[in-house]
Amino acid sequence: MENFSFHYPYRVGIGDINYGGHVSNAAVLTIFQDARLAFLAALGSFSEIEVGGCGLIMPEAHLYYRREMFHGDSLQVGVRVVALKRSGFTLEYRIERTGELTVEGNTLLVCFDYHKRKPCRIPPVFLAALERAAVSG
Repeated sequence: MENFSFHYPYRVGIGDINYGGHVSNAAVLTIFQDARLAFLAALGSFSEIEVGGCGLIMPEAHLYYRREMFHGDSLQVGVRVVALKRSGFTLEYRIERTGELTVEGNTLLVCFDYHKRKPCRIPPVFLAALERAAVSG
């Protein structure tokens, strides 16, 4: 998985499967979230609710399906930082099954002060971790 320095293993469970017999749309977003949580933890014990004084919200997500995925498939999910802005950043994802691309996508994540109920700047400690990940990815 070239150009993705972070990889997350995932095995497709029966709950991921829809009436068509393959992985559902909702399950792909959950797979992205599982990989994102692992990525944030690897950056320095961050989480979606704590990134140095605030949390994260996801106002936008894009999924691009390339191949079906089925119950029992062993997947690798790549995560990388592709854009940094004042209050937010974009993560890009790539899901592969034995080296074959199945899904690509991205999410826009915005730093959010849950007490004030509004967006805020990326905290310096988290920004530094994201910049390191962007450089190494």
